[in-house]
Amino acid sequence: MGILQTKLRRDLLQMKSQALAIALVMACGIATFVMSLSTLQSLERTLDSYYEQYGFAQVFTHLKRAPQALASRLAHIPGVARLETRVVAQVTLDIAGLSEPATGRLTSLPEGRQPQLNRLHLREGRLPTPQRRGEVLVNQRFAEAHGLHPGDRVQAILNGRRQALVIVGVALSPEYVYQIRPGELIPDDRRFGVFWMGYDDLAAAFDLEGAFNDVSLTLEPGTMAAEVRQRLDEATAEYGGQGAYSREDQMSHKLVSNEMTQLRGMALIPPTIFLTVAAFLLNVVLSRLISIQREQIAALKAFGYSRLEVGLHYLRFGLAISVAGAVLGTAAGAWFGRGMTRMYARFFSFPVFDYHLGLEVALIALLVSGGTAALGVYGSVRKAVELPPAEAMRPEPPAAFRPTVVERLGLQRFLTQGARMILRQLERRPFKALFSCLGIALAVAVMILGSFSEDIIEHLIDFQFFQAQRQDMTVTLVEPADGRALTALAHLPGVRRAEPVRTVPVRLIFGHRSRLLAITGLPPDATLLRPLNRDGQPVFLPEQGLVLSAALAELLGVNPGQNVQVEVLEGNRPVRQLMVAALVEDYTGTSAYMRLRTLQQLMGEEDSISGANLLVDSRFEEELYHRLKNTPAVAGVTLKRGALESFRKTMAENLLRMRLFNMIFASIIAFGVVYNSMRVALSERSRELATLRVIGFTRTEISWLLLGEAGLLTLLAIPLGLVIGTGFAALATWALQTEVLRFSLVVDPSTYGTAALVILLAAVASGLVVRRRLDRLDLIAVLKARE
Repeated sequence: MGILQTKLRRDLLQMKSQALAIALVMACGIATFVMSLSTLQSLERTLDSYYEQYGFAQVFTHLKRAPQALASRLAHIPGVARLETRVVAQVTLDIAGLSEPATGRLTSLPEGRQPQLNRLHLREGRLPTPQRRGEVLVNQRFAEAHGLHPGDRVQAILNGRRQALVIVGVALSPEYVYQIRPGELIPDDRRFGVFWMGYDDLAAAFDLEGAFNDVSLTLEPGTMAAEVRQRLDEATAEYGGQGAYSREDQMSHKLVSNEMTQLRGMALIPPTIFLTVAAFLLNVVLSRLISIQREQIAALKAFGYSRLEVGLHYLRFGLAISVAGAVLGTAAGAWFGRGMTRMYARFFSFPVFDYHLGLEVALIALLVSGGTAALGVYGSVRKAVELPPAEAMRPEPPAAFRPTVVERLGLQRFLTQGARMILRQLERRPFKALFSCLGIALAVAVMILGSFSEDIIEHLIDFQFFQAQRQDMTVTLVEPADGRALTALAHLPGVRRAEPVRTVPVRLIFGHRSRLLAITGLPPDATLLRPLNRDGQPVFLPEQGLVLSAALAELLGVNPGQNVQVEVLEGNRPVRQLMVAALVEDYTGTSAYMRLRTLQQLMGEEDSISGANLLVDSRFEEELYHRLKNTPAVAGVTLKRGALESFRKTMAENLLRMRLFNMIFASIIAFGVVYNSMRVALSERSRELATLRVIGFTRTEISWLLLGEAGLLTLLAIPLGLVIGTGFAALATWALQTEVLRFSLVVDPSTYGTAALVILLAAVASGLVVRRRLDRLDLIAVLKARE
């Protein structure tokens, strides 16, 4: 073993506690990176394989009714590789053990065989047998939620007629990786299920024999999807086509894609912050090491070691720590990644979903760790390389001693001798104090970053489910009806208030951008569903014009006062230019609102509604549910309570699990930063403290000097860390934004308090460890003159 290798080993052993602390901080960053990136890759591999193997369609459209003869015309659209038609219908379900009504989505299957597109993966049972009425497959999520198996029956209202659905199999579909009710963003496995029934049986139930109302297709390689969608819209317009959309806008795929976007953000922002802290600590420690080894560096150069060899020696010090951090971080990241994969397996429906840590991820982690170390030690290594041997042989000049600001102001009489010594030390080495303070502030900031996600979730829930949506349930009708339907709903048992809603499918176009969605018409005095601005204040719906969510306006690139083209995809399909009157805040999905009467006039209707928002007396819920289950005109019922439960179970659980990971990492980082700060201070001042012991200071007094300085720096660092942490939280919030789910920057005072408390506890724990080292200080060894 060479001399420099032996020296490196001894330096690492001598500073093993500090090196381990830095390695753990670096491991936290690498673990977050590996966990997010490997989970993302596992999800992408599984999704791509599932789509390819089961023929997931690339373009979709829904229409009112079209004859089967239209299918051949659609199949001959240039660029269409394969096309399949089907019947899709929404029904009300009466499930044993579930008091409230559930919603089912029935999709037709070719008689006796799998479809060519969107093929099913059978978990149990078989396909429906032709000519056997009422046989269905049910999706796995709904079956598990209700304990359904082949042979069980479910009651449903099909086109106004009550019918028993006989379950003959349990299946998965690439269309429902993320099972969600149309028009909603939160999955509810108990109250929404997907069923597949033979075409003849389903078409007969809805008077669609020889017809279809839904189309799926795939494209030939190199085909422009936009051109195919346009031709598809033109061909289906006269049959009530509601606008073709690509796979990217298919709700299940969009939600999975948004989850991937959040994973990419998690793979970038937190690791960058964690590794920045590690680089900072490495710089501090190596700077101190080089400072106390000035004479050794001079001796090495005097004995013929080149500047390059000396520089590489200290670079290896940082790289050794980075390799340890990379190995620990990769192992921890793989473990956490498996946990994330198990969590996603509960939310996403795949035939097989295995965790895979690719070699490239581990290599990237090693490179990132090494790059962080190189960045952290660059300044210190450069200092060691450029240090002239003659200068290095001389001890560093002592700091300039002069009266401090406190002493010049005459305030020293109010301070103890120890307090005056602490203030002198801080003032005479301001940059050292500043960097120590900054290091602790970064630990505070990381704690905020690790724990603020609960605050943004609670804010979203309060804003979305209690301020904007104040109804207990929303009832959707099979077909738009006149005002008598509202009266009927208002007189149902337990209904305290009923407010009408009219939803109309449209395509909004501004310049070259467009979006398919539904405009929601509300009465001007609506109190149950209220569009709100960012401050939580209701936004008045104008007599004319549209009110858009801020997210939708950003996607379209439109501002208030500008006009958008509205292409209605229902009824007479009018096309209008409407002004954007105002913007509202909406944290889930994108939305557009109009005054109810204005929307009805746009549609050429007198008094038409699509459903109603209801405020309900809980004492009459059971009777109300029973009536709704048996009302043929009701297509579906959405309970806010159920939506809230589902949100907490899915979206919130995902982010709160990430919060747990970040809190674990943040706690490690907090202790590592504070402990390193104190160890560096002890290393730098050991000679001074030993001198004080020799001249009569007690152990308690010198401990007060060292730990008091660290305590003062910690108290000064906490406010700075709260500010930096808020900036980190803002950066992370930005990284988590998606089209489907958005967050507002909210940091609760309790989060600030928790971060400050954890840092204070870390400081106390570190102080106790350092105090033990101080008590064992070898006065003779420390006071020996450096030769």
